[in-house]
Amino acid sequence: MYREYKQTLDEIGKKDTPPSRMSKHQGSLPVFGKQTRMADREKLDALSLLREGLRYEGTGASHVFVILGASGDLAKKKIYPTLWWLYRDGLVPEKTYFIGYARSKMLMEDIRQKALPFMKVKDSEKQKMEEFFKVNEYIAGSYDKPDGFAKLNKAIEEKGSCNRIFYLALPPSVYETVTLNLKAVCMSKGDKWTRIVVEKPFGKDLESSNQLSNHLGALFKEEEIYRIDHYLGKEMVQNLMVLRFANKIFSPVWNRDGIASVVISFKEPFGTQGRGGYFDEFGIIRDVMQNHLLQILTLVAMEKPPSTGAEDIRNEKVKVLKSISQVELDNVVLGQYVGNPEGQGDEKQGYLDDPTVPKGSATPTFVTAVLMVKNERWEGVPFILRCGKALNERKAEVRIQFKDVAGDIFPAGEVKRNELVIRVQPDEAVYLKMMTKSPGMTFGCEETELDLSYKSRYKVE
Repeated sequence: MYREYKQTLDEIGKKDTPPSRMSKHQGSLPVFGKQTRMADREKLDALSLLREGLRYEGTGASHVFVILGASGDLAKKKIYPTLWWLYRDGLVPEKTYFIGYARSKMLMEDIRQKALPFMKVKDSEKQKMEEFFKVNEYIAGSYDKPDGFAKLNKAIEEKGSCNRIFYLALPPSVYETVTLNLKAVCMSKGDKWTRIVVEKPFGKDLESSNQLSNHLGALFKEEEIYRIDHYLGKEMVQNLMVLRFANKIFSPVWNRDGIASVVISFKEPFGTQGRGGYFDEFGIIRDVMQNHLLQILTLVAMEKPPSTGAEDIRNEKVKVLKSISQVELDNVVLGQYVGNPEGQGDEKQGYLDDPTVPKGSATPTFVTAVLMVKNERWEGVPFILRCGKALNERKAEVRIQFKDVAGDIFPAGEVKRNELVIRVQPDEAVYLKMMTKSPGMTFGCEETELDLSYKSRYKVE
């Protein structure tokens, strides 16, 4: 049914006349030729088409989205808020239900209260929010015994014949037992599909990563498995593609001849906050650097892909990863935060003061590492990755520093290097630090910024 609808849309797209639901825009679009008119119509109505397609799909089978690890930090901060925003904006099929599953003995109301501070619900959206929570429920059960999964499967089957998505917001240590139980008890039946979404980190070393891949491959078809890094959904991370490949001005200088260094930073102002047991198993390198920051590095460093297709982008990323030299210990700084006796609240507590952290743990909570990409474009350019917990601010950014001006004619020290900064969070922005003349009679130089702050340019929350 959805394929038929998609085919109809494709046929519409081949015609120069817009579909009737777009007619209100006719006459108001600037006419610069057929290609421009079609592009403008697509921009104006892309979300409407998506919503209509989802409504069309919603007339068929039900969909059940299961959050495994629903009581955890990732679920309350990222997954439930994202599901709410999709539901609020009409971007899920109508007959979609959400089921949380975890070991904690909780009620759905407890999950709701934990997630609400992160959902950014406006007063005008409260009725819609109540509707959202009416299609949510929570089930407590073990990860290593089939009884709880049988109860989960019963709850799913009460929704009718349905497609099933299982989102594993869990530590990799329980992936094997959970997926075995899902395969044995909770798979969809008949012509309905099942999808398994696996969150980072994928194991804690190469051996455990390969073991996990082999395990999942033995249970599910490749098209049923989705391996994701939620950080790639951030607006400014995705914007790296457009900044790089849709702006001619950057093409001649985006290489070792124009760029002196690339610094990718991720800073959090809070510590483990009771998650020390999970965090200590992985540390800041596996938790943030080898997934979030490496993904950003590959987007900065990769060559232009043939298209924006997922496989084309992935292939170019892999080429970058294969070109990275082994990191030398001399180019790494590790640290672990300690408490500030004069601080307030959590500031007084160091990493080892967290009761969930094993005594005497040497797990790093801060790291700076210099990576070198050994290829023709980036030879000799340091990529400096740094991330940490309990730091002075919350910030994630990419800072691309260009080389000094050759043959500088101005007083020594006045001219500073240009920098392109992509701020991922908070307050998304892109700004270019550049030199201009100071107002007045002299030729004094001063640094200023060409600033694109998303809040002022776009209507974003």
